[in-house]
Amino acid sequence: MSTFRRFGRAGFRPAPRPGGWRRLLAARWEIFASLVILTSASLITVEVFPTIADAALPRRGVNLCTGAAATDCVIDGDTIRWAGQIIRLQDIDAPEIRDFKCPAEQALGNRATERLRELMGSPIIELTRIGSRDEDRYGRKLRVVSDGRHSLGAILVAEGLARPWDGARRSWCG
Repeated sequence: MSTFRRFGRAGFRPAPRPGGWRRLLAARWEIFASLVILTSASLITVEVFPTIADAALPRRGVNLCTGAAATDCVIDGDTIRWAGQIIRLQDIDAPEIRDFKCPAEQALGNRATERLRELMGSPIIELTRIGSRDEDRYGRKLRVVSDGRHSLGAILVAEGLARPWDGARRSWCG
């Protein structure tokens, strides 16, 4: 390859080095992307818990929590007890079934609780911590709960049984 190339009437100028500034820019971008990935990876934790459900049995969900000794059960539409810990679904807000403000909230809360119980029957349950906050003010672990493919909270929101959590408590009583 020639070290000179034609540059209009003004004559010749040196040919640009192959890659040149593009190669330098790409190297800086790769370093930046690596730092972002390493930083992000430290904020995400995934815990996978297989359920006891037998693949040959029809999906029937897990039980509702009936006492303090109950394990692997659903407390309400956005809270479960799993592997000995109380887990608050981080990405949603579901209606209350105990301290409800109106009968409509209680009815919707019962439907959300029952649907979450059904969804928890998946053979694989993944609990993922997103962000740096590990617990809420009540000591519950904050996790996004999924069946390995979909967030169970997102399913409840799509079905109208919960709403995305935005950090503020709002009434379910219209």
